[in-house]
Amino acid sequence: MNLSALITALGGRRALQQLLDVGPSAVSNYMTRGHLPNRVKPIIYAALTAKGYQVRPHDLEILAGPTKLLMSDMITNSGPRIVLIISGGIAAYRALETARQLQKRGARITGVMTESAKQFITPLSLAALTGEKCYDNLFSLTDEAEMGHIQIARSADLVLVVPTTANFMARANAGIADDLATTILLATSAKVAMAPAMNPAMWAHPATKNNFTSLAQRGVHMIGPDIGNTACGEEGEGRMCEPSYIADVAMKLVEALPTNQPSRNVTSNQGQVGALVGKRVIITSGPTIEPIDKVRFIANHSSGKQGHAIAAALAGRGANVTLVSGPVTETPPGHVNLVPVTTAAEMLSACTTAIAGKRTDIAICAAAVSDWRVTSAASKKIKKSNDPSTKMLLELSQNPDILANLSTSENRPKLVIGFAAETENLFENAKAKRHRKGCDWMIANQVGGDDDPVFGSTTNKALMITERNVETWPKMQKTELAEKLADRIEAEFAK
Repeated sequence: MNLSALITALGGRRALQQLLDVGPSAVSNYMTRGHLPNRVKPIIYAALTAKGYQVRPHDLEILAGPTKLLMSDMITNSGPRIVLIISGGIAAYRALETARQLQKRGARITGVMTESAKQFITPLSLAALTGEKCYDNLFSLTDEAEMGHIQIARSADLVLVVPTTANFMARANAGIADDLATTILLATSAKVAMAPAMNPAMWAHPATKNNFTSLAQRGVHMIGPDIGNTACGEEGEGRMCEPSYIADVAMKLVEALPTNQPSRNVTSNQGQVGALVGKRVIITSGPTIEPIDKVRFIANHSSGKQGHAIAAALAGRGANVTLVSGPVTETPPGHVNLVPVTTAAEMLSACTTAIAGKRTDIAICAAAVSDWRVTSAASKKIKKSNDPSTKMLLELSQNPDILANLSTSENRPKLVIGFAAETENLFENAKAKRHRKGCDWMIANQVGGDDDPVFGSTTNKALMITERNVETWPKMQKTELAEKLADRIEAEFAK
């Protein structure tokens, strides 16, 4: 008797306690003995069959997961519907924990597995955990009769791929639809998120990087990967993010607004559609990282809190937001198109791609871009000399000016806003920077103070400098400053 599977199918230990009207010690005793009292078996059998499981009566062996999921059930049940696609990597076993974490947060899970994923875990494992049938065959006549692949794709609030292997990413980027999982990706109108997991060398390969960037630019939300020990024994970037973190990001993606933001309608006080609804916005956020060698880099202290807060505020008012972000630990806001980058050159390329051939209304450069990069980064780690008097000189070259490029582009957005982080002469330096860059507004803040360093802090104070006006904004939460800036932008477009 697989007690763990039974308890999972019932919904956890607490569910078993409530079903049998026993305390936690009784359940612990059942687990220690490895079997259940005969008197409770009929109760559990009835509960499992009511959930749709096929169960062998005499030993409660689960033979199959729920056999049918009605479309009406998917629509009327509370909680967001997440289609969880599991692809075939060693991290597939962690997808089960991801499913559990999503359920703890109130999500309903429809499981889909690729053929290669079944080499690591079974569909029954996922079905037992989620309480719903797991789908794995595009050409199953039974599955298509019960719920076709189009229904699975269209019923989702989010399609989440955990883990996303290099192979699956490549197939998705190419638009291949040769199994149920990839067909759902093409058929869905819901948001799509992926959690990459692979060997560090595979992650670093230019083909994988190209697939990653291309998918992100098409609106796929990328969660990770992380840095650490991978299943193959190597250490580096490519490790799947923790299931709890993936679940947190996924739930934010299916919410109408980020949980740390006040609910805001997209209509004005007069009941008319807000001025930012449908406006195309590009926002840069976070730092850029410029490599010195394979280990070291040049960067700054930017956390991305302000840029991400602005993206959340504008998305909450109905704008179509593309967030180009350097490496940060901030959770991406919901309802934005996240494009992750590392270097200044990558950030400029992403911004140029975002405005190419499209009407872009607003550009906000809130990222703290590194002004300099190493002219020739070393391909290997630079070893330290045994002689302590040895000095190393780095030759630096200027990075491209992203704000100036956007301000002078032939596809220039109607409103271009820059940020100026200064340690002295705040107004004079920021005013000169606005003129030099050619942007419309400049948001200037004093950084590096002992009382409030701004970088990494949750608060900010600023000057808003335009061609004809200067506003002083007192110290406030960065989320409040984001809303204040959104108010000014909305008023500008309401003229």
